[in-house]
Parts: sequence; structure tokens; C-alpha cells
Amino acid sequence: MTVLQLADDGEAADLAAFLSRLLHYDRAAAVRLQAAGTTLAVFGRPPSFEVLAVRTARLAKPYEDGLDVTLDVTVSAGELLESLDEDAATAVVPSAVTGPPWAGVLPPRGGWRRAEPGLPGSDGLRALVAACVAEFRSRTAGLAPEERTRGALDRIGREIWSRDVGGTRLPLRALHAAQSLGFLRPPARPAAGEDTVLLVSGPWLRLRTPYGSVAVRPVSGPAGLGVLDVSVR
Repeated sequence: MTVLQLADDGEAADLAAFLSRLLHYDRAAAVRLQAAGTTLAVFGRPPSFEVLAVRTARLAKPYEDGLDVTLDVTVSAGELLESLDEDAATAVVPSAVTGPPWAGVLPPRGGWRRAEPGLPGSDGLRALVAACVAEFRSRTAGLAPEERTRGALDRIGREIWSRDVGGTRLPLRALHAAQSLGFLRPPARPAAGEDTVLLVSGPWLRLRTPYGSVAVRPVSGPAGLGVLDVSVR
């Protein structure tokens, strides 16, 4: 049995919140865990948004389990959440599961640079998400009862959330995912350099916030294998 010792109860609470949000969208969600040094990265893919989400947590001491100094395993998100003890700041790594296809297709480890043009701050991004939600509600409310089918609602949603943010290639669904997963909330202690940043590496885009990252590959074609740099939330 592998037990992870998180840095404090705050890290445990944040990780529990992230897992709970993933399970809200998929009760059978799986997550890929990677730990190296004092950083644990948890990758998930909420199906409603078609993006890859990652939340990191600090460990109390460098990861080491016998002769292994790194951890890389796909597990049940529900079992991981059940194993979390927020008061003790510990988590038991569940047994490995057969990972979904996305778990083997992650963004590259390095080569990330700031994208141009960039993005507005998190306040502006939250306002943009709110405007899109209001547009969706207005357009669906305008449908006749017989037209308000699941297919019609899905088409309107895809049309809105597939739009790009400003002059970037980042789809609005990435902002929607970040907002829904709690990544776009105002920072508890505002500090320089802690706002949202748009990064690019090859065809991949990553929206990085103080609370987590959302990565998308907005171009078609086979995706490369790799590992998202776990040193950045």
C-alpha cells in the first residue's frame, strides 16, 4: 500500500475538491497520478468539456516507495477521493485500473512558452464565461417547445463553446472547464504573476491559473505522448 503524505490539510482539501468536481461530471472517472520529488500531479478529463485538466499538490517529503522514486499510475478518482484523509493530509494510492485512451496522450513535458496574443485576467475570463452561459440560456429559451430537443441544445452549446477566445486558438470550452473545475476563482492572496497565462507547446495550448491547468490540442491529427510539467499548477 502506497500512502502519499501531502504538505498540509489545505493541499488535501484542494485535491478533494478537484476530484469531487471530476466525479460530478463522470461518476466512473479515472485519473492519472504522477509524483516526482515533492510534487503530485493529478490528470483528469471531464467528458462534458473535452479538455485535459491537471491539479498539482505539494507533498510533505520527496516521493519514494522502495526503489521507485517516481509514481505514474492511473486509478479510480472515486477510490482516491475515498482514501483522502484531509485532517491527516494523506491519501492512499488505489490499485491501478485500465486507463482510458486520454491517459496515454498527455501534453509534452517541456517547450512551453507564452502564447501571443495573451489572455485577459481571470476577472475578464469569468465575465466571458458568464456572457456565454447567458447567451446559451437566451437562445435555448427562444426555441419552441417542440424544438427544444437534446440534439438542438447540444448543437447550440457546441457552436458557442467551440469559438476561440479573442485572437487565440483557445476554445471557449477550455474557459468553461476551468470555471467549472474551480480554476478561475479569485486568488485568496493576490500576488504578482499569479493570474491566468496562456502557454503553447507545439499544437498544444494550456490555460494555467494559480489553481490548476486546462490543456487542449485544437488541431486534428495524432497526438504525441508526453507528460505535462508537474512543477506548475
